[in-house]
Amino acid sequence: MIAPTLQTDRLTLRVPVLADFPAYADFMASPRAVFMGGPMGQIQIWGAFCHDLACWALFGHGGLMVDLRLTGQTIGQVGINAGPLFLEPELGWMLYDGHESKGYATEAATGLRNWAFSNLQHDSFVSYIDLRNTASARVAERLGAILDAAAPRPPGDEADLVYRHRRPS
Repeated sequence: MIAPTLQTDRLTLRVPVLADFPAYADFMASPRAVFMGGPMGQIQIWGAFCHDLACWALFGHGGLMVDLRLTGQTIGQVGINAGPLFLEPELGWMLYDGHESKGYATEAATGLRNWAFSNLQHDSFVSYIDLRNTASARVAERLGAILDAAAPRPPGDEADLVYRHRRPS
């Protein structure tokens, strides 16, 4: 599947390109990536970046960069991750420094989630959130996701909160 370009009120969600890698790598190598398995080294970062692209060909969903419509500035990424390292498809988001607390993560995740429920067969997605990541927990709650205490967690992340996004009825 070819990745879509999605528009929200303030954002464009688009397929990653090589020019996105330096800013992505800076984020993933920084302490800000602690809730995403980071900070990571360059080999891990390249693998994660390529994973976001490969998921489109393998599963029909993947990562999309988040751009401000007004300026075109890339401010983060939203994605649906799957594959052998994931117990079920995960909806995730990240924002680069200085773009938090403006509703961008909620807007981007809502756009991708709505596209996914309209175009994919999944009945739900999960968001694995570290207990200390209260900002992401608030995003999941604004999205209408509910805590799923019975959901399996990946090895090493057994303490994570799992928020479940269910297909609207």
